[in-house]
Amino acid sequence: MNAPHPPKVAGIDPTVPTPAHTVAPAPPATEAGPAPDAPAGDPLPVTVPDAPGSLLQDRLAGWVSDLTTLHELTERMCATSDLHTALEELLRAGAALVGARRGLVVLEPGDGLGPRATLGLGLGRADLGHLETVPREALLTGSADLLAEPGLDPRHREVATRLGYAAGHALPLTADGTRLGTAVWLYDEPAAPDEHHRQLAARYLGQAAGHIALLLEVEHTRAGAAALTEELLPSRLPRIPGVQLAVRHRTGPRGGSDFYDALPLPDAALGLSVGSVTGGGPGAVGAMGRLRASLRAYAVMEGEDPVAVLSDLELLLRLTEPARSATALFAYCEPAARRITLAGAGHSPPLLTGERRTEFVETSLSAPLGMLACWEAPGVEFRVEPGETLLLYTDGLLHRTGETTDRAFARLRAAAAGVPRALRGDPGAVADHVLRTLLPEDGGAGEDDVVLLAVRFD
Repeated sequence: MNAPHPPKVAGIDPTVPTPAHTVAPAPPATEAGPAPDAPAGDPLPVTVPDAPGSLLQDRLAGWVSDLTTLHELTERMCATSDLHTALEELLRAGAALVGARRGLVVLEPGDGLGPRATLGLGLGRADLGHLETVPREALLTGSADLLAEPGLDPRHREVATRLGYAAGHALPLTADGTRLGTAVWLYDEPAAPDEHHRQLAARYLGQAAGHIALLLEVEHTRAGAAALTEELLPSRLPRIPGVQLAVRHRTGPRGGSDFYDALPLPDAALGLSVGSVTGGGPGAVGAMGRLRASLRAYAVMEGEDPVAVLSDLELLLRLTEPARSATALFAYCEPAARRITLAGAGHSPPLLTGERRTEFVETSLSAPLGMLACWEAPGVEFRVEPGETLLLYTDGLLHRTGETTDRAFARLRAAAAGVPRALRGDPGAVADHVLRTLLPEDGGAGEDDVVLLAVRFD
């Protein structure tokens, strides 16, 4: 007759031996027989184990093991620096604690500020799509046997059967009394974690939720700074006969302090500018907005003289923002004549690319605005050929490559020269090709903003 199997508990294998760090239980009390040489009539020696002490040591070892596990998992969570990675770590750690293979976390902050997200562990995109069709209140509840539950939502039963899970264990994600979302782990067969592992998972989620709440605040701040930056930049580029314009702007995590502009000027001219204000955060974003607005005013008054525009801007910055400096480049374009006059203040030179040439525009070295008592730099005048594209960019494009300055310039020139002929008629396609070639898929190293303004002349 076979011995009965112990009941199945999720996350626990009954055949696993006692951990090495746990004190082995003392042997049962036995009465030893008389020693061979013991004189008759002597009392028999009795061995009595210290049962209460062994039990206490066993419990202490278990507590130490639990605390060590929670400490290691919490440290791994605190090492995450973005919300997506933190949620992935939450799912992995929770799955290990409750003995599950798959799971998902639904982030729905109770304050309604977002962001809202659904992330899966061991679930593909199509699986998550099926789960999205299940009512939230039905999906985010745990049961040891979902398929046998009489009140289970019919759609949940259908999706559970299709995805092959039969049980779930759900835990709320709450920080300081504020609901952030829910995590649920899925089992392939009816099972549930025991009370001990449920408590461990709940304690871990309590610690992890605090870190996730901090990352949510960071996301809110970044989103606010990005929205403010976008509001301070042109909502659309103007349409000017003889030129086509396109811009690509990537805001860094500290908030955008790089700017660009394209401004129609009298006599069918066009003013182009790019620049960057030192620092980051809301203060730098506000300074960027003020600087760009001032540059537009000076461009309208004396745009045909870029040196005068930047001189006025430098004086204003020195008087109103004495603790800041900025780099800037302003170009006065005459599309009909395909003639450009520009001046730069500590800014990288533009890149001119076309069928016959790809070269940097020779500009003189100059200091950034606000660095010297009086800024001076000569202007540069040049002409472009029909079909050529002028690329104006901020230094973040070079910094994000992670290369030295010389190598970054060389890579930028090679990326522009390698634009396929079929794409050269579209400045947006030219800009996209340069970004794809120059920067890795994750956006590149560093936290700098990136601005790339492409101007194609017909």
